[in-house]
Order: sequence, then C-alpha cells, then structure tokens
Amino acid sequence: MEYINKIELRGRVGRSDVQDFGTSRLCKFSLALDYSYRDRAGNPCIDTMWFNVSLWDSKNSMDFSEITKGAIVQVFGRARPYKYADADGQERSNWDIQARRFKICHLTEDDDQLLPQSNLM
Repeated sequence: MEYINKIELRGRVGRSDVQDFGTSRLCKFSLALDYSYRDRAGNPCIDTMWFNVSLWDSKNSMDFSEITKGAIVQVFGRARPYKYADADGQERSNWDIQARRFKICHLTEDDDQLLPQSNLM
C-alpha cells in the first residue's frame, strides 16, 4: 500500500523571507487561510488558519519577488512535522508545508474570483 502526503493550499501571504544558500535560494513565508461561516446565532464569523511554507528555488529559477505580504498564492506540496523549543524551553511541535510548486493568483474586479496569473512553476 502506498501512502499519500499531498496538500494544496490557497491563501494570503503574511510574512516572507528569502535566504541564499550558495547557488540555491529558500523562500519561507506564512500563509493565512480564512474560513467564513455563521454561528448558531446567525452572526458572521471568520476562522483564520496559518501555515508555514518553505519553497526551494530549483533549476527553474523561480521568481520569489511576487511572494510579498498580501499576495494570494496557491501552493502544492507535502506536510512535514517538526519540533522546536519555545521561549520558556517547552518542546512544541508544528507542521511545515514543503511546497514543490506555486502560482500567484489575483482577484478580478468583476466577479472576485481567484484566477491564476501564470502557469505553475
């Protein structure tokens, strides 16, 4: 039996940082996904989930300049757990999304639909 670890996310970029490692580059950014619903009383609510995304520059020379705060990005990759120590020394765990592909999306003024700007990288 083959196990599948595959994830697709589309949301708004929070912070972003690009680091150079010799001939390779790493773009780390946070991605916010909003879920809108109404509670039992009928009040509108929005739940926001944050994801940490890592995207390595491969031989394709990806353009990380458009991954800026507020940009709408769709990522395709896999989830990977990691552990760290917080400020109090407590061991915590979290998930990192290792993106293999991404695309920048834009809202249209007419119908507010998310449309891809370019082909997948």
